[in-house]
Amino acid sequence: MSTPTAERVTFDRARLADVARRAGERSDEIEQARQLPRDLVDDLIDTGVFRMWVPRAYGGLETDVAAVLDAIETVAYHDGSTGWCVMIGASSGLVSGFLDPHWGAHIFGDPRAVTGGFAMPSGTAVPQPGGGLRVTGRWPWGSGTSHCTWIGGGVMVVDESGAPTARADGLRTPYVFFDRDDVEILDTWHVSGMKGTGSNDYAVTDAFVPEGRWGEFLRAEPTVDGPLYRFSFTGALALGVASVGLGLARRALDEFAAVATAKTPFGSAKVLAERQTSQIDAAEADAAIRSSKAFLADVVGTCTAAAEAGEPFTPEHRRLLRLAATNAMRRSAEAVDRCYEAAGGSAIWSSSPLQRCFRDVHVATQHGMVAPRTFEPLGRMVLGLPTDVRQL
Repeated sequence: MSTPTAERVTFDRARLADVARRAGERSDEIEQARQLPRDLVDDLIDTGVFRMWVPRAYGGLETDVAAVLDAIETVAYHDGSTGWCVMIGASSGLVSGFLDPHWGAHIFGDPRAVTGGFAMPSGTAVPQPGGGLRVTGRWPWGSGTSHCTWIGGGVMVVDESGAPTARADGLRTPYVFFDRDDVEILDTWHVSGMKGTGSNDYAVTDAFVPEGRWGEFLRAEPTVDGPLYRFSFTGALALGVASVGLGLARRALDEFAAVATAKTPFGSAKVLAERQTSQIDAAEADAAIRSSKAFLADVVGTCTAAAEAGEPFTPEHRRLLRLAATNAMRRSAEAVDRCYEAAGGSAIWSSSPLQRCFRDVHVATQHGMVAPRTFEPLGRMVLGLPTDVRQL
């Protein structure tokens, strides 16, 4: 088995912005196909955005967290589905810092590698006598799997009878990488929003995963040293999801402004923008976006400084990251709702980007990293109650 030679890539932000604009022009096409067009994926790969959180040792860019969040928001502004796929592909690059170096280089050393998958243990893995695992399972929410070069899935280690049993080395719930040919993509993604993400279910049957081609994030230490891999893995994922919401909210506010300055409501002598209620809606939506983004940036800055200084990530660091992410998503949805309702009947037509922002943001809010239930453990910590922080 050969390992690809690490080839250095660069990130071209201007090029990404251009690809994002073109994705926005193709939003209808993307929705109808229920996945990203192959040429658009290739253009995204060429920008280097999927390599931003991959270690330099594997030819990646190893950029800071804030740079990726900005990239995700930029793309989501133009097309939510494309922004979501960028979020999945870029954030999945963090996995590389927790893999055995051989497999990290093998999977992520390819400059055109794109990875994705569902991390919760929805499959079962039987340890094999000579090493490795035999895996069978089905996973939901396979965003972007149609264009991934490697697809992962969380599994529960079981014995031959199917009973959960940790391996002798303690392995219990690894996230394993499958050969692309072992994965069956199932046509299940028929939804209200984020239609173009291709988030279908996927399955494998008795697939062999060689020894070490996995990471176990709840207990594993990073195998690559650097500030990025000292950062909270789940925190970074939650921030990425929230950044999609922020991009959609900014787009909704701009679209509402365009409608409000051009539309004269029936029976009115003034354009919609002249109404006090419209002005209040615009101001409050703007405040929701800016304040939540400022909170998120402040927390990311604090946690990045800790990671760069080599300080251990505390439960408070993790709490603040998840709080900032969930808050940003909730406030983003509120801003979109406000703009959608304020625009009146103009927002309901399929030709209006507002209706797409509305549908997309309300799918994004359901992601487990930023769902309302996230507030419960975060609130318990504020109140000084015993809290299991492992999932944070």
